[in-house]
Amino acid sequence: MRAVCSLQSCRNTLLIRSVPQRRTGINIGELWYCSVDCFLAAARARLTSLTDGRVTEMPHNPRLSIGLVMLSKGYLTDEELRYAMNQSQLHGEDLESALVRLGLAGERQLTAARAAQWGYPVLSQDRIGQAVEADIPQVLLNACSAVPLHHSPSAKRFLLGFVHRVEYSLLQSLEQISGFRAEPCFITPTDFADQMERVSAAPAYKEVVIEDQKTPAQMAKTVAGFALDIAADDATFAQCRNYVWSRLSSKRHTIDVLFRVKTSRAAEAKRNSILLEDSVVG
Repeated sequence: MRAVCSLQSCRNTLLIRSVPQRRTGINIGELWYCSVDCFLAAARARLTSLTDGRVTEMPHNPRLSIGLVMLSKGYLTDEELRYAMNQSQLHGEDLESALVRLGLAGERQLTAARAAQWGYPVLSQDRIGQAVEADIPQVLLNACSAVPLHHSPSAKRFLLGFVHRVEYSLLQSLEQISGFRAEPCFITPTDFADQMERVSAAPAYKEVVIEDQKTPAQMAKTVAGFALDIAADDATFAQCRNYVWSRLSSKRHTIDVLFRVKTSRAAEAKRNSILLEDSVVG
């Protein structure tokens, strides 16, 4: 009998004597590719689709500005809010920075206000500081100011703490890559720094970040090379902010290969407008 490769242009005519428990080749989702050459062609198509899609962000429209949330919670008076707004405009800074600089608010108050603005909880301090083993690229965690607080392989669940905003691209790409549900909450900058020191990866996990700009064909060739190195069985692809994320897995190894992609001016301007909208004080 012949194993059917998912690549339509595959010319492999090898016959197999029986149905094996494990087919050689590499899976991308539910699609199976019989050889590295076929996987290379499929990976090139997948990477081309990801890079052509550009960087997108899910917009967030706060019902209340951060200043009004602080006011509603009683963290600020009307006079203090007006003074902080004037100072932030005078110094060309966002309102949160002005509040901290002026000593009108602490980081826990700001974290609580940000959580209320986004509609997600603040994790209590007694839940922070626990050791967590999670295979999430450090480069993405740092870029998104996020850190894993809890990881449950049995429940297929991650709990991620964010400092400034919920990065939906990280949540979505993590679910696509790992198959685990990713849930967000908010933590303070201090708690973020403390928790990052307690995050470790599995011994068989490796992260490779390639900052040089590469074409989809070059990316696919690099990914195929790593797939050969670890005798990969499965591959998944996703995009998180300005990185294309490829995960290769075998029985003994997992490797994440991340390619930095060039962000267009339009995409960068859109992201900046989203960030400004999240911190608007009007």
